[in-house]
Amino acid sequence: MRNLRRASKNEAVSPVIATVLLLAITVMLSSMVFVLMQGALTTAEKPAAQATVSVRGLSNGFHVIRMTSLDQTIDPAKIQYDLSPENTADGDPLRGKVNDPGVYGLIGANISFHDRDAGYSVSQGDYFVIDSTSIGSDSGTWRFKLIDLTTDSLMVSVILPPIET
Repeated sequence: MRNLRRASKNEAVSPVIATVLLLAITVMLSSMVFVLMQGALTTAEKPAAQATVSVRGLSNGFHVIRMTSLDQTIDPAKIQYDLSPENTADGDPLRGKVNDPGVYGLIGANISFHDRDAGYSVSQGDYFVIDSTSIGSDSGTWRFKLIDLTTDSLMVSVILPPIET
């Protein structure tokens, strides 16, 4: 029986080393949890949307602006449109948000937005219809802009082409 007691005493770890090991393990685990949670707690800033459009002036006095590419879907409340003349003598600018009641999905409005996939989002394939004859943008040089209000960045800036005859 004495041999068993001696063997266990010789093979045991000293209390000082055991305490240091327990502290090291605790510090490592808590730092791992901190690193994992730090990534979850920080909010990554959303990159600015990249878009291209095609613009066409129709013979009936309308302009159609179609989103030919858009790298992310965007909430219509976060997109502002701006239609303004290059020369202020040509007319008054029109500004608003895509989700305004007189714009989103309304047929016959001066400026209307049509959500092609009906997903209540601005995405590739969606388009704007501008009644250029009614608002006077069929004469002079007019610029159409889309601004992403989330990142406060300009997504689109195009000049309306002449109306086809």
